[in-house]
Amino acid sequence: MPLQNRVTPFGELAAVPARGLFMGNRGGRFHTDAKTLTARRWASRQWICCVLDFKARHRAVWGRFYTELFFLDEPTALAAGHRPCFECRRRDAVDFAERWQQAHRLRARPRANEMDAALHGERLRGRGKRLYRRDIEELPDGAFIAQEQGAFALRGAALLRWSPQGYAESTKRPRGIVVDVLTPPAILAVLSSGYVPRWHPSASQSGTGFL
Repeated sequence: MPLQNRVTPFGELAAVPARGLFMGNRGGRFHTDAKTLTARRWASRQWICCVLDFKARHRAVWGRFYTELFFLDEPTALAAGHRPCFECRRRDAVDFAERWQQAHRLRARPRANEMDAALHGERLRGRGKRLYRRDIEELPDGAFIAQEQGAFALRGAALLRWSPQGYAESTKRPRGIVVDVLTPPAILAVLSSGYVPRWHPSASQSGTGFL
């Protein structure tokens, strides 16, 4: 049986075989020795998105130190409230922080703990996911929205339906409506400032001409 460590755009953890393009963690360990989850869903405010392969390191998943998580792709991780890791994704993390600085008109590039504190307040309402009402026209590529049918990513003129295995289908991006947004506002600002997330290949294969 797969572990309950696949992250959805809602920030929930599911037990499905698909692992996707990235791994990450939420600041430490919150699983048991029997490799089941505790009542917690994070250990600290440090929610990061990492590469799968770094310096040939090998880990026992859900071992002694932290609870490894897996994401379909980077837009999924961003929607859940994770940011790029400064160790294994240094270039992306610096780009992300510089876009954050630009978007928020800061004098200096923010430190990781500053971004983590801001994101922790934006991604959660109590223990659940915090949603934001926004005009769809204002949303950048890479943003995720919630509809009755599930989670959908915005990419170009397309609306891509998310699944653990990939983007299942594409429809034309609607216009002139207000939607429930999953991606935290601070990350929306980073995306709007030009940060380009890494998409799963199915994001380019699921369309019917809308991309």
